[in-house]
Amino acid sequence: MTTPLPSLSDPARPARRPRSLWFYASLLIAALVAAPLGALIWQAAQGSDGLWSHLLAYVLPHALGQTAMLMLGVGVLVSMLGTGAAWLVTAYDFRGRRVLEWALLLPLAVPTYIVAYAYLDLLHPLGPVQSAIRTLLGYDSPRQFRLPDIRSMTGAIILLSLVLYPYVYLPTRAMFLTQAANLVEAARTLGTPRRKIFWRIAVPLARPAIAVGVSLALMETLNDIGASEFLGVRSLTISIYTTWVTRSDLPGAAQISLAMIVLVVALVSLERWARRRQRYSTSAQRARSFAPKRLTGRAQWAAFGLGALPVLFGFLIPAGFLAVEAWHRFRFAGLSDRLLTEARNTLAISAVATAGVLICGLIIAYTARAFPGRAMPLIQRVASLGYAMPGTVLALGVLISAASLDRLIDRSAQEWFGVSTGLVLIGTGLALGYAYLLRFLAISVGSIEAGLTRVPQSYDHAARTLGRGLTGTFRDIHLPLSKAAMAAAGLLVFVDCMKELSATLLLRPLNFETLATHLYGEAARGTYEEASLAALAIVAVGILPVILLARIGRKDADR
Repeated sequence: MTTPLPSLSDPARPARRPRSLWFYASLLIAALVAAPLGALIWQAAQGSDGLWSHLLAYVLPHALGQTAMLMLGVGVLVSMLGTGAAWLVTAYDFRGRRVLEWALLLPLAVPTYIVAYAYLDLLHPLGPVQSAIRTLLGYDSPRQFRLPDIRSMTGAIILLSLVLYPYVYLPTRAMFLTQAANLVEAARTLGTPRRKIFWRIAVPLARPAIAVGVSLALMETLNDIGASEFLGVRSLTISIYTTWVTRSDLPGAAQISLAMIVLVVALVSLERWARRRQRYSTSAQRARSFAPKRLTGRAQWAAFGLGALPVLFGFLIPAGFLAVEAWHRFRFAGLSDRLLTEARNTLAISAVATAGVLICGLIIAYTARAFPGRAMPLIQRVASLGYAMPGTVLALGVLISAASLDRLIDRSAQEWFGVSTGLVLIGTGLALGYAYLLRFLAISVGSIEAGLTRVPQSYDHAARTLGRGLTGTFRDIHLPLSKAAMAAAGLLVFVDCMKELSATLLLRPLNFETLATHLYGEAARGTYEEASLAALAIVAVGILPVILLARIGRKDADR
């Protein structure tokens, strides 16, 4: 795999190199990512035997309206919560601020469907909250007093926002930390109050970061299936699921999926527009954070209480409820064999998928470094496509592709060997692993690429001068120096695989349950407490990437 050396006279413009196995492997991975999208388009073009007119008249308008309302509400609320929390812990210094800086990330550890299940049980008319309120007010029956039903659009917007606001908090706080201190100080010199500095200077400068965070939160909202379904919101994702599973209308589900992809493309365009503005903002200003204002007395406790509210409702209450229910369940029945089997299934499929995602991400990231031409940015963009696609849409595309390949393998085996192979991809879980690969490849590529950029290009030139090929340079230089980035990428992908519900629900083999699908099944039967141990395990593992993000944020803040 040895290739000619690039020109060292002009390192900024490396010489053209002949294609290698690295490049063709990257091309193959990009083709694997694009295949489900092509299958979706092909399936949608098959028509749906008159059912499309039914979908157009009775399903799509309602689903589009519900999805638009949900996204609008979540977008407004996460921008308010994320931006407000970021400003609070950046502009003010008070007792407990250092704790809040990382605690505000904790809701990321709880999948949206787990928060929905927990609050459905907590706020049930016969649940602990309403029972306690009736006791305090002297009522005996839910007929005399009950709170508004949480199974509503308002309930879905609030609960999803409580979990998704960290997507806005993270980039906005980073922007506040690196905003030009001289602008804020100049405004204060001119007598502008701090609250007006927030509206006139901080928010306009942080607007690109806010837009990036909101677009990510809205993509997660589109991807959600468990929370929306149990809170009574008939979103596009739910419509795809019911059209496919209930009506057995695969072309109709594919057509709705393409409509969702249009929404995703709009969100990705918004995110890219925001990044363009972000480059302009940061390059134009000198990166120096301003000194936070010290609060004392009641003001500091008020600030701490205000900042703790999202953590309380987005993490502490649902996690505490799960811990109590899990303890009761453990004392009553212990760890059942079924739960242990599901835990092993979850760990096994997540570990195998993580290994595949890391290998593919490594190939693409390293090839992009070795061949910085025009083709690799396009390949990278295609390889990252799966992360922007909702899990249900992705699962549908994978199912169509895998089913076609299964039929081809079975037909070939019968013709050549006289035996039937059955479902090789779907029946063995390979299709599920394939879906995980497509969904989370962007995380792996991005993290490993960031790690590789820290290795100076001169190391590549020195290794190549000493006779190392691309593979030898990677093995001897880049692999040892990028272990930390790869470990971080592996952790993020593993936890996301454990929490993933949409694709797992639709592509898992028969009698193959994970912790997430077990929780979904119990919630569908209305017995959330039966799955409290599984939910608590998912939350406990989900805390790991939060710790990682908090440590990275702390390092950035201390620079």
